[in-house]
Amino acid sequence: MARPGPANYTISLSIVLEMHMRLATLHTTNGPRVHGRAGSGYVDLNEADPSLPATLRGLLAAGPAALDRARAVLQVTTVTVQAASAHYAPVIPDAGKIVCIGLNYRDHAIEGGKAIPTEPVLFAKYSNTLIAHGDTIRLPRVSEKVDYEAELVCVIGKRGRDISEADAMSHVAGWTCGHDVSARDWQFRGAERQWTIGKTFDTFAPTGPEMVTIDELPDPHALQVQMRLNGQTMQNSNTREFIFTIQQLIAFVSQVITLEPGDIMFTGTPPGVGGARKPPVWLKPGDVCEVEIEKIGVLRNQVAAAE
Repeated sequence: MARPGPANYTISLSIVLEMHMRLATLHTTNGPRVHGRAGSGYVDLNEADPSLPATLRGLLAAGPAALDRARAVLQVTTVTVQAASAHYAPVIPDAGKIVCIGLNYRDHAIEGGKAIPTEPVLFAKYSNTLIAHGDTIRLPRVSEKVDYEAELVCVIGKRGRDISEADAMSHVAGWTCGHDVSARDWQFRGAERQWTIGKTFDTFAPTGPEMVTIDELPDPHALQVQMRLNGQTMQNSNTREFIFTIQQLIAFVSQVITLEPGDIMFTGTPPGVGGARKPPVWLKPGDVCEVEIEKIGVLRNQVAAAE
């Protein structure tokens, strides 16, 4: 495998700064490792250049110079894994925080008969929920009303607290596809209606397959977002329906939470969820869910009964 030396970087860096980048975490014999997309396949960035961190979270924490070096690697290094044979991990399997926004599409709030929120509605998921493109969503034995939610996921790239709206996008590393799987009978049980418990069953946060860097997609507010269930389109809207922009969400959340590189934020789902349909449509074993977000990709997962 070709390894770029210092001379290669001197030549390449002047041209790669404008090169867009897609990053993925793939399972390897050495554990989950960050790879960059190069044509029909992927390059293990740390293997090509040991000065680069081996994880995507580590790469983001290392800052812009490390990302520029990764771009240079992708210019001159031979592909090591073909995309067709890639074994994906969650985009950031060790995400420090999984922040989630509810009711952030105007048309989804209307669908559910909810008032338009006056400030972002927050809940959380935990690391047990994270699975990858191609992994299996497991239906809990204790739930009979598991629903789908296609979502744009924002990946944080720079640490910050009390971030202004004007500065918010400088804290974003990129975007990926997410699926906020939700057990409605737990989310809305009793008078308390505790959202978090209905959202945090194992396997309830598929993400991936790739993170698209913000230089490739600087404005996320005009993207078509779709959910297909067994090939049938169930959700089909656009992020222009956001009630709160990415900038507003980051500014709001960072008043309370210090955001760190590798944190991820689910930004809300469009209308068409199964629980709002008549009759309702709940996920069942054998279903195939596909989240497709314009310019980002397709996240595909099959559904199975609990093991």
